[in-house]
Amino acid sequence: MAKGMFVDTSVCIGCKACQVACKEWNGLEGEPDHFTKDTSGQLRATNFTGNSYDNTGGMSATDWRQVRFIESGSVTQGNMAWYMMSDSCKHCNEAGCLEVCPTQALIRTDLGNVVVQQDVCNGCRNCIAACPFDVISYNKKTGRVNKCTLCDDRIHNGLETACAKACPTDSIVFGDVDKLAAQARTRVETLKKLGFNKAQLYGQDDGRLGGLNVFYLLLDEPEKYNQPKSPTLPQRTGLPASIAGAITSLVLGLGALVAFRTRRAKADAQK
Repeated sequence: MAKGMFVDTSVCIGCKACQVACKEWNGLEGEPDHFTKDTSGQLRATNFTGNSYDNTGGMSATDWRQVRFIESGSVTQGNMAWYMMSDSCKHCNEAGCLEVCPTQALIRTDLGNVVVQQDVCNGCRNCIAACPFDVISYNKKTGRVNKCTLCDDRIHNGLETACAKACPTDSIVFGDVDKLAAQARTRVETLKKLGFNKAQLYGQDDGRLGGLNVFYLLLDEPEKYNQPKSPTLPQRTGLPASIAGAITSLVLGLGALVAFRTRRAKADAQK
């Protein structure tokens, strides 16, 4: 049975314990351009995003998880809302990264999670362009790509993911996807009864990429959380263009062949 995570944004407090746990367990370095030393030798943050308390601004080869802070509305108008979301790779059932990898460095394990085999990756970066969620990044130091593995080593030894283990509010819950989905549906109904009319599941019951093994309870539309409303696989979107390109190449090839034979025939006739 596929393993995954249910991320309930309605109880996320933005503490970033999941970010820290992810970095610590996976031995991920700090971003080199996030800090610099001042004249006294003290480290100072240099990459303030200006986007509330978001300190990463996105995912990278060494930031596999991002805690988003979205401030919506305004205090003066009385409609201020603050959305927080711990985001990472969704481990899609229809994973574009898997489909475009030429070396099969990206594989799906028996537990449903998608991982990058570092010794097989050739750094072509096709997977980066194919991911609709921008969760895969190129590692300049290693010449390969990196992303969340769903703590592959932990879950294959009967443990939960590091981020779920560290979450103090159980905003991130690890387990069997089917069981988590049932739990999530109940939670959505509870929230709707409490007046959260836009509460919805993102990645379950909506057909997105065949279902996401890491799915989310959102209190508003996906775009509010900087998530694509209708994620698609780029290579499928570009299929007609690819076919057209192949047909064009074939026509040009045949044209060149006909022209060559015509010139050859004229040359033979002049002899």
